[in-house]
Amino acid sequence: MQRHILVEEADFDVAVTYQALRDRHGAAAGAVVTFVGLVRDLNEGTGDASSVSTLTLEHYPGMTESSIERILDQAEARWPLLEVQVIHRVGTMTPAEQIVLVAVASAHREAAFAAAEFVMDYLKTDAVFWKQERTAEGQHWVQSTATDHQRAQQWRDETAGNQD
Repeated sequence: MQRHILVEEADFDVAVTYQALRDRHGAAAGAVVTFVGLVRDLNEGTGDASSVSTLTLEHYPGMTESSIERILDQAEARWPLLEVQVIHRVGTMTPAEQIVLVAVASAHREAAFAAAEFVMDYLKTDAVFWKQERTAEGQHWVQSTATDHQRAQQWRDETAGNQD
């Protein structure tokens, strides 16, 4: 499986990324699934839904990419994939900006959809990023939500169930 991981401040062009993936795989790819995450203007993780003015992501170069590599190792072990690409932005962003792209190519749609969802669920809980939101009330660090952890745990439970 080919993999491409890019962690950078610059925005990305979904169409260019998609076309490059298509060009690399041609007719071998029966499905390409892309997911683009955007910066939300509302924080639902705190008790009061505050309006977010900026989101700043920090990372530790090398460590962040390694954490994403481990996620892709797991996806590759689960599904027959041709390629997974992850582009994750860091730095300061404002609501509605693109923050993450997950693109998955496979011969079959079921594998492409499942792997894209899996990778995104694990990026929310296992990738090494530090997130800080700025609202009218000030700045605060953002943690993965209970729902994020539940979704990742469902994948773990599924794996455990398949090993019996």
